[in-house]
Amino acid sequence: MFEKKLFRSDMVRCVLCKDAPCTKACGKIDPARLLRSIWFDNELCAADSLPAQNPCGQCPAPCESACVRAHEVPIRALITRLHEEVKQELEISVPADEERLRTEFCGIPLENPFLISSSVVSSTYDMCARAFEAGWAGVSFKTVCSLDIHEASPRYSAITGAEGNIIGFKNIEQLSDHSVAEDMEIFRKLKKNYPSKFILASIMGKNDYEWESLARQCEENGADAIELNFSCPNMMEKGLGSDIGQNPDFVQRFTAAARRGTKIPILAKLTPNVDKMSPAAEAAMRGGANGIAAINTIKSIIDINRHTYISAPAVHGMSAVGGYSGNAVKPIALRFIAELGQNPILSAMQISAMGGIENWSDALEYIMLGAGTVQVTTAVMQFGYRIIDDLKAGLNYYLAEKGLDSVSQVRGLALDYVSNTTDVLERDSVVFPKFHRDKCIGCGRCSISCADGGHQAITMGEDRRPLLDGRKCVGCHLCVLVCPQRAITSSRKRISRK
Repeated sequence: MFEKKLFRSDMVRCVLCKDAPCTKACGKIDPARLLRSIWFDNELCAADSLPAQNPCGQCPAPCESACVRAHEVPIRALITRLHEEVKQELEISVPADEERLRTEFCGIPLENPFLISSSVVSSTYDMCARAFEAGWAGVSFKTVCSLDIHEASPRYSAITGAEGNIIGFKNIEQLSDHSVAEDMEIFRKLKKNYPSKFILASIMGKNDYEWESLARQCEENGADAIELNFSCPNMMEKGLGSDIGQNPDFVQRFTAAARRGTKIPILAKLTPNVDKMSPAAEAAMRGGANGIAAINTIKSIIDINRHTYISAPAVHGMSAVGGYSGNAVKPIALRFIAELGQNPILSAMQISAMGGIENWSDALEYIMLGAGTVQVTTAVMQFGYRIIDDLKAGLNYYLAEKGLDSVSQVRGLALDYVSNTTDVLERDSVVFPKFHRDKCIGCGRCSISCADGGHQAITMGEDRRPLLDGRKCVGCHLCVLVCPQRAITSSRKRISRK
């Protein structure tokens, strides 16, 4: 099994530039493309693209001088590590084509499972066209409605990590601010110019008639499928968005209304602001839906200003509960997708999953829990449509490495290993941590965490290296998680404590 060699923290100062100066300065390879692949967990494909001889061997690294953060990003060292540490361990070459990524969803053929989700990143013809040109298989267009939408300003806020990238993202944005007629014109133009791409029309009605009418109009104007927005948390009017998704009766009623208006596939986009999603999903199925889209954003409040007392984003002296997304919500989203995937009543329903997907590995986790397609927004807002390159390349390489011919072969593989209770877990053995002394810098973080948050099993030797007391260690692996050098891993040996 290949052990990951490079991490985002290795290139923490890189800002993933547009028209990156490092590549312009190099002239031999594309450093910016390689760095982006490292960032998005795709180091194997990056390493395979390098020539036989290390291109950075005798190079004076003009790329580092040209960097917008001159000499702050170790570009030469990173590419050398790709060549010497990663390339040498490759078992296969990057596949010559993307045939393994071809799939189908609700009977509709797709060139890959990656879709843009209904949001600001899919709100105009130009944006959708650029996403298609970049390589996305389809878009869920920003929700079509008859409401008079006027957005607040500002409408975004975020929680950021040490690298400056967004971990959790809050928005108070609403629906499409185009008229229905304008959106229908966009659909016609997209279908004419990109006939092989998947157009998923997100809609929201105020009553039965509007749900039926909007669904009919979307089909007539080129949509391949309909997504019913039962989950937007940012509605000005009550009885819409997540208010519907929290009530299975409403879900069934309005799904049935949309079904009366169209014969193309229907997905119900459900809210995570519930304890269980299955009741709403089963109601959607009874109403005539072919699948489920989940999750939408989670109701949230972040960053209360200690001087003004207003949370972010503050709009002219007030704030509001908004929708939370980004990589931070992925564990919650995965839990809901697993619930849907394990529900036998929903076995015939297709799942289009979303929630915090940034790289191909994130996407694969959803597919392994039963998703047929995955949708992305927040990562695109940060890094652009270009992330599709590494999403496709990484998943394609994984499938080829496993000897698999299609995405469908991994769909649902993880469902048998997920339980809703910890009662099924074996509790009579311990997996000890393994300390890699060559990587350890002697910071003592493992000892602090074990002492104050664990079982007092780690002390520091005179050489400032950790010592483990196996009589006290219970194998919780807190030390593995807190080590800033990744110098502690899980031992492959399981010790019986019976």
